[in-house]
Order: sequence, then structure tokens, then C-alpha cells
Amino acid sequence: MSSSTPFIDMETGTFDFGQIWREAYPILGLVLLFGILGLLPLYLGAAVTAVTGLWPLIGTALTWLGQLILAVGSAIVLMYVIVRAIQLSGA
Repeated sequence: MSSSTPFIDMETGTFDFGQIWREAYPILGLVLLFGILGLLPLYLGAAVTAVTGLWPLIGTALTWLGQLILAVGSAIVLMYVIVRAIQLSGA
């Protein structure tokens, strides 16, 4: 790393927005990936239940699937953030 303190430019004492963006970009990608993958079954389940009204079990199963994807995605994003923070701290 170019500086000993993450996200601070030691020469000017200001925020290093380039490093902030480099660290935020992969997190943004993970959040979007799991957000979109998780919301698709939720929307599909709501549409199936609202339009047909005949298959509430399919809507329920799709809702559970969407929640599972969102929960696993949240855990993966959290693990990434923790591992990256450990790497940035130099431990």
C-alpha cells in the first residue's frame, strides 16, 4: 500500500479517494450480484401468487429461496469486508 493509514494520503493529509473507490468497487459488485439474484425469486414469487392465486406454495418457496440468497450474499459480503480489513491493517 502507498500509505500506512488506509484511505489517507500521507503527503497531503486528505482522503485518498482513489483507494476508497478501489476498495468499494468489489463490494459494490458483490452487493449488486446477490441483490439482483435474491430479488428475482422474490418478484417472481409475488407475481405468481398475485396473478394466478392458485399456487401459494410456489410463491412461498420462491420467497424462501430469495431470502436464502440474500442471507448467503450478505454473509459473503461481510466475510469479504472482514478479510480485506485484515489485509489492509497489515496483520
